[in-house]
Amino acid sequence: MDMVQETLGVTEETLDPQDWADVQALSHRVIDDAVDYLRDVRDRPVWREMPADVRDVFAAPLPRSPSSLAAVYDEVSRSVMSYPMGNIHPRFWSWYMGSSNFTGALGDFLAAIQGSNLGGGNHAAGLMDSQVVNWCKQMLGFPASAGGTLVSGGSMANIIGLTVARNVKAGIDVRQHGVAAIEKPLRFYGSDQIHSCHRKAMEALGLGNRALRRIPTDAGLRMDIAALRAAIAEDRAAGFKPACVIGTAGTVNTGAIDDLRALAKLAHEEDLWFHVDGCIGALIAIAPDNAHLVAGIEWADSVALDPHKWLHAPFEVGCALVRDAVAHRKTFAVTPEYLESTPRGLASGEWLHDYGLQTSRGFRALKVWMALKEHGADKFGRLIDQNVAQAGYLAGLIEAEPELELAALPTINIVCFRYQPGLAGEAPKALNTEIMLRLQEEGIAALSDTTVHGQHWLRVAITNHRTRREDLDLLVRQVTRLGRQIAAEHPAAF
Repeated sequence: MDMVQETLGVTEETLDPQDWADVQALSHRVIDDAVDYLRDVRDRPVWREMPADVRDVFAAPLPRSPSSLAAVYDEVSRSVMSYPMGNIHPRFWSWYMGSSNFTGALGDFLAAIQGSNLGGGNHAAGLMDSQVVNWCKQMLGFPASAGGTLVSGGSMANIIGLTVARNVKAGIDVRQHGVAAIEKPLRFYGSDQIHSCHRKAMEALGLGNRALRRIPTDAGLRMDIAALRAAIAEDRAAGFKPACVIGTAGTVNTGAIDDLRALAKLAHEEDLWFHVDGCIGALIAIAPDNAHLVAGIEWADSVALDPHKWLHAPFEVGCALVRDAVAHRKTFAVTPEYLESTPRGLASGEWLHDYGLQTSRGFRALKVWMALKEHGADKFGRLIDQNVAQAGYLAGLIEAEPELELAALPTINIVCFRYQPGLAGEAPKALNTEIMLRLQEEGIAALSDTTVHGQHWLRVAITNHRTRREDLDLLVRQVTRLGRQIAAEHPAAF
């Protein structure tokens, strides 16, 4: 029940509970349920379809009158907690996501309880936000003097870096005059495997999709350096202004990593900004066995990375790092009269909103900070190596199974394969898509699919600290079982 107070004849309300003891008891139950939820995650289906009565819950009209908190929680438990996306499950490999951790969840809870706005100011959460950014610099080998900011995720982190690149290379004051005043149209370059968020960035920056030139890739799906150099020369001759090279440290399709050292060298020679989309693989820099794969990332002008992937922070938290902190701040800083700094007091701290697009910012740092303090960065590095080794193990299982075909040996932790009993034409895609859907519907595993070198493949992205090799053994068994079963059901098609 809402607490109602009557003072001098005026009724005043609050959202605080009337009986804190009741809330405390329910909170203990919520925590107990949460521990059980994570402890037993392996025993539940990865994903399951919601029945109609559950879907109906989300079509209910706006509540006008109160319900007890216990009743509200019971509804959440039945309709939300029971039908998750599944990405914390050890056999969720559909998309490149982290798998969260309990300590990080506690961090999110405490951050919400404190309720601080991380737009800036002189308070502990602001200092912790900056500290986590500094830790990200250390993990990637960036200088302490670099700029950086925590954001919602990789797409926004990339937009931050590319916005600074645009403003630095435009040759005019873009903030004052706009992109229409740029004398020569800017050109950005990325591989033909680049993430779709970069197209969105070009559009949001007012440059348009045509400003992003896709460069062909080699047999390993890495950007072709010679083709890049030729494209830059061609664009200059045509009156464009080459501005930025976007290297990818782990493509979404296959995990391919561009030659970051070569790209950094070329960008320096051509006077281009060097941005690295490291949302998949930047944190390999802390993995002892595989750090060499991202050598050169420390030379970038800007990097996007995602602590909610291989640091397994609960969604959402991304990070943008920019080598030139002055250019970073100049790209976004605005100081209205109501946010001027003071020599002492609350407004004497740094204004963190000067490094991005949000004035109101959530306290994303605490969940990252707590997990890093509990486990240490070295353990997260070993877990990355563990996932990469598991991808190699799965590739070996696929190569040893005559009914399965491997697209290519994995570069890091993404494995593309298919069930291929000698089929041709469109039949393999239809069969493998059905395998993928039945794996999901039976709650066994969640895979995705993609196109590599013009052909359809199932895709397994292993970014989960709960995955075990026995899960991969199970996957291979179930794929072959389903492949045979579906082919037997439709003999004319397959």
